[in-house]
Amino acid sequence: MSRGKLIAGIIIVIVAAILGWRMFGSGGESGARRGPPGAGGDAAPIPVTVVAARTQDVPLYLSALGTVQALNTVTVSAQVSGQLTAVHFAEGQEVSKGDLIAEIDPRSYQAALDQALAKKKQDEAQLAASRSTLQRYEDLIAKKFVSAQDLENQRQVVRQQEAMIAGDAAAVDNARTQLSFTRVVAPIDGLAGIRQVDAGNLVQANGSAIVVLTQTRPLNVLFNLPQQDMAKVREAGQTPLRVTALSRIDSRPVAVGELKVIDNSIDTSTATFKLKAEFPNADNRLWPGEFVNVRLAVRTVKDGIVVPATGVQQGPDGEYAWLVQGDSTVRMQPLVTAGTVDGGGLLIASGLAAGDRVVTEGQFRLKTGTKVVPMAPGEVAAPKPVPGEARKQGESGKG
Repeated sequence: MSRGKLIAGIIIVIVAAILGWRMFGSGGESGARRGPPGAGGDAAPIPVTVVAARTQDVPLYLSALGTVQALNTVTVSAQVSGQLTAVHFAEGQEVSKGDLIAEIDPRSYQAALDQALAKKKQDEAQLAASRSTLQRYEDLIAKKFVSAQDLENQRQVVRQQEAMIAGDAAAVDNARTQLSFTRVVAPIDGLAGIRQVDAGNLVQANGSAIVVLTQTRPLNVLFNLPQQDMAKVREAGQTPLRVTALSRIDSRPVAVGELKVIDNSIDTSTATFKLKAEFPNADNRLWPGEFVNVRLAVRTVKDGIVVPATGVQQGPDGEYAWLVQGDSTVRMQPLVTAGTVDGGGLLIASGLAAGDRVVTEGQFRLKTGTKVVPMAPGEVAAPKPVPGEARKQGESGKG
């Protein structure tokens, strides 16, 4: 055998020995380090929070943005012209119907009333004299001391003066009404706004606003819904429908009222229809012009399936939840939701049954078949021991 072939054979043997050692010796040690399947790493059970689907009666709501509107808003204006002599309300004050708001100088209107009364008395005196003359003519006509024409003329005079008395009475009523307008009173119960004119100014009839009154107990909330919700509202069995106003800041319920009116047409430009709800507002928590979230209860689902909203995920194929099976593995369960539930829950239309265990926290590490450690809400998983610390504890125990 030549020296070259000998060297080549030795090299081949060395390479084969190295490959064998790497395949059997190193592989065995790494396998020992990895340990049995499921002992650690990605195969270890994942702690997740699990909540069982429950049944409850669930009211279904339609939600919208609403605007608070006073039940009545009245601009109190002067009905006669003159100088405003006094203002009898404070800005922001609650006033009742009939309360005195302001006064206008009444002297010219009192004089007009006195003049109308005097004119009426004058005409009444003339009428009395004409009736007396008519009576004498009727007595003398039988004796032919007066002609029939004179008698008829006197009757016409009496009728004319009676008509004048009726006109005088109307003039007196008008003057008395004009005088009453110098005392401006509240036409409704309501809240006085900012004063529009001060005492001492001249005001014009039907042109000078004094104050705006708004009736806030009760009041209305106006809101719009899409036209596809019209059937849900009209077919609702409960009458009247319950409406809840929610805060725009933290969605807390502010007031509860009832639906009063559904508008008689759909707005073709927005494909929505308008609704009006009325709220007692006894505690004045709603204010005219305020925006609120509105929730209209249209019906109640008996024994509906409810899960926490955090347990429902959105995927490319729709909504789904991670369902914990009997062997503590999980699978992806497609489902359909039907609406929200008070307290952060979702009503399930299909896909889940009562008692199904749904993962509500820790879903980001899951895939179908993953082993999990189910935990109750608020429960914390026990920390995993660090391998180095475990060996040190074992050695210290032996020492």
